[in-house]
Amino acid sequence: MSPGIEGKVAIVTGGGSGIGREIALRLADAGARVAVCDVAEEPAKAVAVEIAGKGGKAKAYAVDVSDFEAVQKVCAQIAEDLGGTHILVNNAGITRDGLLLRMSEDDFDKVIAVNLKGAFNFTKGCARTMMKARWGRIVNIASVVGQMGNAGQANYASSKAGLIGLTKSVARELASRNITVNAVAPGFIETAMTRKLDDATREAYSSAIPLKRFGTPADVAEACLFLASESSAYITGQTVRVDGGMLM
Repeated sequence: MSPGIEGKVAIVTGGGSGIGREIALRLADAGARVAVCDVAEEPAKAVAVEIAGKGGKAKAYAVDVSDFEAVQKVCAQIAEDLGGTHILVNNAGITRDGLLLRMSEDDFDKVIAVNLKGAFNFTKGCARTMMKARWGRIVNIASVVGQMGNAGQANYASSKAGLIGLTKSVARELASRNITVNAVAPGFIETAMTRKLDDATREAYSSAIPLKRFGTPADVAEACLFLASESSAYITGQTVRVDGGMLM
């Protein structure tokens, strides 16, 4: 168990697969009751069942993070179902890659709506409950791309850079209520998305990483667990890179 985690209620958005799934499992292993939120109901349910099968407590919720009203309703429902909200991990994210001159307005807007506005929506929905409890941990999953940029990802990089700015601003606003707000910025992580890369591209990316390998979802989950625990009580407004040293 990690200090300050056992018995706490944790929300993980985009929790039905990839990094989000790993974060949900790790928080549950540490004793949290986990609300697995995903736009797709079945994957969220599968993760909740997996957690329950290991003796943990979890409940699945289907929600589009970009829908403000829907998010406010689900946050209230989670607090009622599980007994509050103490930890929020804003992990939900999408990509719609393409060079700027070829990128449609819709592709730009959708990425911002999910990756950045989605985090705003859930933070807004959970902050008051955390403030009343005078304890909270908010972890936003950003990206090194938000700090260094990447050709073909103007929308994604903008959303993740904005998420870092959101992290710092909300950290200042909520600090007096014993709520910390931090970001984790993964580099190249082994997910379904990166597994689609061809061998030449993977080799090129790996060669740019001092540790010479992609990270794993577990690497990101461990950083989230630390930032969600009492062990990180004096850390707020920070961005922790989990990137094998790619960006220094």
